[in-house]
Amino acid sequence: MNTRPLQHPRHRTALSVNVNKVALVRNTRHLGIPSVTRAATLCLQAGAQGITVHPRPDERHIRARDVYELAELMKAWPDREFNIEGNPSQNLMEFIRELAGQGMRPHQATFVPDSEDQLTSDHGWSFPQDAERLAPLVAECKALGVRVSLFMDPVPEQMAAAKAVGADRVELYTEPYAAAWGTPQQAEQLARYAAAAQAALHAGLGVNAGHDLNRDNLAAFVREVPGVLEVSIGHALIADALELGYAATVQAYQTCIDAGFEGRNNS
Repeated sequence: MNTRPLQHPRHRTALSVNVNKVALVRNTRHLGIPSVTRAATLCLQAGAQGITVHPRPDERHIRARDVYELAELMKAWPDREFNIEGNPSQNLMEFIRELAGQGMRPHQATFVPDSEDQLTSDHGWSFPQDAERLAPLVAECKALGVRVSLFMDPVPEQMAAAKAVGADRVELYTEPYAAAWGTPQQAEQLARYAAAAQAALHAGLGVNAGHDLNRDNLAAFVREVPGVLEVSIGHALIADALELGYAATVQAYQTCIDAGFEGRNNS
């Protein structure tokens, strides 16, 4: 049950917790632990604004059953969001269609151009190459009442094209920024993301971000990159939770977001 309704301002960056790595650990045995739904519940109770999953066709972490169980769980948290990531040419659209048909449609579908055997997402969509195949799938999602975000590299010139295929948001792929953290390239990378976000906003897109964001680099990103509506964080957050617990970890990430948000307003 939703025991902690949130009243964050709309413009504050939301935290969506990716629970893939919980499923990865569970799948190493046949005991059903750790529980993905329990992890999601604890994160939501601690104040996370959403839950993200990225089910891949080989089910190496999130399985089909998890997607439906989490969708059912999220019905008890009407002020939070369920985000499903994946390649719409693989299994993503099947989940969206079936969930919508059962009255449990996700709030957001994040289209990611990864291959079936790819270890993790490592690049965004490219335009005009991907426009023709994406446009009808984006339109289908939106007809089902699902917001669409496209996983994109921080290239300002690509943002108008993402809007042209019907996307509502872009999720900026942040691994290059994370890799540059603490190096002389950090400021340059931040400037790249700020420019891409500004171009997205100018095109009429919402801005999300994700991949390798953590407690060290998150506040600066929120402070310097304009208009970030949501960050989706999994690997680092779940790794921190092994040491700190889910509640303390979610609260620590919210503190980073607050610090970035306050720095942005005071700058």
